[in-house]
Amino acid sequence: MTRRHSLAWLFAAFAAALIAAGVAGEIVRQRASAAFAASVEADARLRQALLDSEIARFRLLPQALADDRDVIAAANGEPGADRRLNAKLDAFARRIGAAAIYLVGDDGFAVSASNWRDGTSFVGRGYRFRRYYRDALQHGDGAQFALGTVSHRPGLYLARKAAGDCVIVIKLDFDRIEAQWRKAGGETFVTNHDGVILVASRPEWRFAMTRPITAARQKTIAADIGIPRLAPAPYTREWDGFLHKPGGTARHLLATSPPNPDRWRVNLALPIRVAVTTPMRSAQAVAAILTLAAVGGLWWVAQRNRRRRERTALLETAVTERTAELRREMEERSTLEQRAALLREELRLANRLATLGQVTASVAHETAQPVAAIRNYARSAGQLLDLGADVEVHENLSAIDRMAERIGVITAQLRGFARKASGREGAVSVAEVLDGARLLLKERLAALTLDTPAIPDDLKVRGDKVRLEQILVNLLQNAAEALAAQPDARITLRLAIEEEILRLTVSDNGPGIAPDIADRLFTPFVTSRAEGLGLGLVIAQDIAQEFGGSLRLVPSETGAAFELQLRLA
Repeated sequence: MTRRHSLAWLFAAFAAALIAAGVAGEIVRQRASAAFAASVEADARLRQALLDSEIARFRLLPQALADDRDVIAAANGEPGADRRLNAKLDAFARRIGAAAIYLVGDDGFAVSASNWRDGTSFVGRGYRFRRYYRDALQHGDGAQFALGTVSHRPGLYLARKAAGDCVIVIKLDFDRIEAQWRKAGGETFVTNHDGVILVASRPEWRFAMTRPITAARQKTIAADIGIPRLAPAPYTREWDGFLHKPGGTARHLLATSPPNPDRWRVNLALPIRVAVTTPMRSAQAVAAILTLAAVGGLWWVAQRNRRRRERTALLETAVTERTAELRREMEERSTLEQRAALLREELRLANRLATLGQVTASVAHETAQPVAAIRNYARSAGQLLDLGADVEVHENLSAIDRMAERIGVITAQLRGFARKASGREGAVSVAEVLDGARLLLKERLAALTLDTPAIPDDLKVRGDKVRLEQILVNLLQNAAEALAAQPDARITLRLAIEEEILRLTVSDNGPGIAPDIADRLFTPFVTSRAEGLGLGLVIAQDIAQEFGGSLRLVPSETGAAFELQLRLA
């Protein structure tokens, strides 16, 4: 074979390898980019849900503390009330993990604070200049993300008007969430409706602009936060939408979640190298090698055995390298699966906390009546005591004790549902699980008819009480929302036992579930409600499967019906 023919074969081999590598790389790049974009968007939504649950956990606290008797006493200037409130706020802040809790008097100065022992105590400091203070006085509630004037640390201030034009304030910081985001990798940051970064896994990005803002608006935003000026954007956006950090070479894909009720958005930027570039390069390398091997096979017919051995050695080396790359990818996937399991458990807790936010009205209604009754009994007991009617006084005190016990049962159930599940599987009473779910949703269920069978006290299943309650709360709450505009609304629970399996069916007489949604009902983010995330049924099914059971939609003549299967204890 002449030298010219050898060069022609060599040129053809390289041309075919380049074409195959280009085609294979583009196909893999498109598929990997689409999968990576969907993964980043889902991850951003999960982090948004965790952030919203953290804020929701604290948002109800100012409203609850506004009616606290020690807060009212301190607001009214009772002797020694401020010291008692100091100790209570200190213990409460430590227990719930709040950065600070304090009461601002009607003169704008702090009366009591959880950090009253510290040298930087808020007691005696003026807060009339704060927007959250003015909003609480004017509208009843206030919220502001700002830099602390004493601690110089940023945080979200939630305020609620209390007795005597006083304001109770809770400050929460996001240090724990930011640390989790840093550990998870990538760049995570939260922007407000102006596009200013408030919370970030990279602290130096905080208070930077992500889009152009007029000078006047910048000055207003900086003054509201309590900083001299806003910083410029810490990154640039390329023409194809990828994020690029100054001084770095890695390209990042940016995903932004929908705005929450506070118009905050969670932004997540992850490098595309591992998820897109590496598979694309690997596919190009494999395609080129296979093409060269094919052309080399034809060339081998006309070449000496030495050329065949050299190409075989080259192919073996490439396969060895690719095997090592695949092994590293398998290890990385195992790490990602462990992180996904952790995020899934955090999402279950976030779902329970979000559910608590929706049933707050029910709990508030259940506690408001006993509180009002206690006040009336206490007032009449004082009058009867002045008249010397000891028997009637004892009767009033007994009634007060019953009312207080009722409040204790409600709040104990609320605390139990909000805490993290024990993670241990054991024998759980079905009657207790149903009673707990009905107590949390009592106000919503009062507007409809709930048919429940008689459940023996000794009927128990395998599982965890908090997680099983979470399943029933999701099912009952979904049914109640579907029956909101339904006349003669009714929810029916049926029990059936087959061998070692308990079948619990929850059905309603509502409009039912649309066929296009029913087929994808247990897929994440699929929901028929505009305000829903589409995660409740997914989490409920995951919990049931974890305990060896199942959750599925079953055919029903009217409305919707879900069948929950659990193993008997």
